[in-house]
Amino acid sequence: MSTAVRSAASRWEAQRSFDELGRPLRDITFTVVDLETTGGSAAAGSMITEIGAVKVRSGEVLGEFQTLVNPRSEIPPFIAVLTGITNAMVGDAPPIESALPAFLEFAAGTVLVAHNAPFDVGFLQHFAREQGRPWPRFEVLDTAKLARRVITRDDAPNCKLSSLARVFNSATTPNHRALADARATVDVLHGLMERLGGLGVHTLEELQTFSSRVSAAQRRKRHLAEALPHSPGVYLFKDDRARVLYVGTSRDLRSRVRTYFTASETRSRMGEMVNLATVVTGIECATPLEAEVRELRLIAEHKPKYNRRSRFPEKVHFVKLTREAWPRLSLVRRVLDDAADYLGPFSSRRTAEKCLAALHETFPLRQCSDKLPHTPTAATRSACVLAEMGRCLSPCDGSVDATTYAALVRQLRDALLQSPDEVVEAINRRMSSLAQLERFEEAGVHRDRLSSFVRAAARTQRLSALTRCPEVVAGRREDDGRWAVHVVRYGRLAAAGVIPSGADALQYVAELRASAESVRGAPGPVPAATAEETEKVLRWLEAPGIRLIDVDGEWACPVAGATRHLSVYDAANHSRLSLVPFDEQRLPSPVHRPAR
Repeated sequence: MSTAVRSAASRWEAQRSFDELGRPLRDITFTVVDLETTGGSAAAGSMITEIGAVKVRSGEVLGEFQTLVNPRSEIPPFIAVLTGITNAMVGDAPPIESALPAFLEFAAGTVLVAHNAPFDVGFLQHFAREQGRPWPRFEVLDTAKLARRVITRDDAPNCKLSSLARVFNSATTPNHRALADARATVDVLHGLMERLGGLGVHTLEELQTFSSRVSAAQRRKRHLAEALPHSPGVYLFKDDRARVLYVGTSRDLRSRVRTYFTASETRSRMGEMVNLATVVTGIECATPLEAEVRELRLIAEHKPKYNRRSRFPEKVHFVKLTREAWPRLSLVRRVLDDAADYLGPFSSRRTAEKCLAALHETFPLRQCSDKLPHTPTAATRSACVLAEMGRCLSPCDGSVDATTYAALVRQLRDALLQSPDEVVEAINRRMSSLAQLERFEEAGVHRDRLSSFVRAAARTQRLSALTRCPEVVAGRREDDGRWAVHVVRYGRLAAAGVIPSGADALQYVAELRASAESVRGAPGPVPAATAEETEKVLRWLEAPGIRLIDVDGEWACPVAGATRHLSVYDAANHSRLSLVPFDEQRLPSPVHRPAR
């Protein structure tokens, strides 16, 4: 997939925001805010009675903001006793229409901090919406949430502001007045930051995502990410014997890998993996799609222990319509160059068997695996039970002539490759009759079979449409104004690049095509790549803004194909998910998921 025309200038340059680089806490200006209100819910009619805020940076107080707010309603006696704010005190205070803009101006450009931030920020956002005022894109830090990750029972009995103020020896005692509580929250914030500094938390991003589940040993390994670039690509965690433990992909390699050593990665198995890792290798890619494809290929190659998906793309099944004197359907593991028709791939045998059952229910083909002569007779062998039940035309005993059987095979092939309507209608009729008899469980079995078939047929038709094309070249203008270009051959990503600013686009595309990977076509719906890779390519090609530069071959799906039925079964499956207990959900996947 690597191309000779790729250069440093043609790399996909991620927008290096401060967020990606990591912002040191000493450089951040925080506005610590606290509110007093008449109740617990702004949506239920509670009003703000006081706003207090302290602006701090590098431990230094830059300014304070305090105002009472006229709630235009009576303050409940309980609230008046708790806060000391009475109706007389707020009688001449400004209304929220004046107080909120003043506060927003004070806090502009800072990170908001509050103890139980959803409460305070939720009130402020509510009244901003009521006033038709756009809410600034504040980043928010919740000291209560952070304290629950840091403070133990030995430190304090709970994470209330009053308890934490005692733990960190705050100079201000919280008293349910906005400014005093904000000052106490400042001391709590600084205490938490000091404690976490000893654990290697030095940036706002690390503070926001800190979790005690990330061990100190994991944090000590964060230097492994320092050599990685801020660009899209694939990263590989390796142990001391250079064995690949885990493969992942990201639009920003360095930022993503850092999370494994800081705070946001809390999966226990990832913690175990990081403890074993000694090296992290990054592979830069021209585009995010190239990164996703490389990830799949590397997982399939190395089969890393800590990757749960995509490790065994070879473990798939297909439904095959054989090419012989009396064709039949069978389950196979490989696609051969035998002129047969294939449906799939399926990630599990169980799903393939459901699809097979739906086809056998509609088309009475023989289900025996014996090789039959061109002109079988009753003397050759006797009919099976399926023939007696009317579910097989029974060519084995001469009950059907070759012309009639061939017509049935043509109908089946059409259902597989062109239009599934015959299968859909037949099984829908069967489900309706069962439902009328209140045999709902049996109807559900047929529903799942039909869903498996429709999904498989739609998938096969979409994949085959692309894998038949020797080459498809497409591009899309990205957010930075440049064009990402991909060369796809027989469904496999053969080259990827980004046209450099000011370059001759036609010449660049020609050079990209000339240096692209050579790919040989092969039989079947996914001949040159795994189904998962081809589906990723398809999703990119079908995304908004794609422009086809050149197509060698015919890229088209049948108008009456199975895709038009998908919405019905997707809706049915989503409905079932909302009704069936999670431990009973067994639905066929809408996309290929290789066996784990």
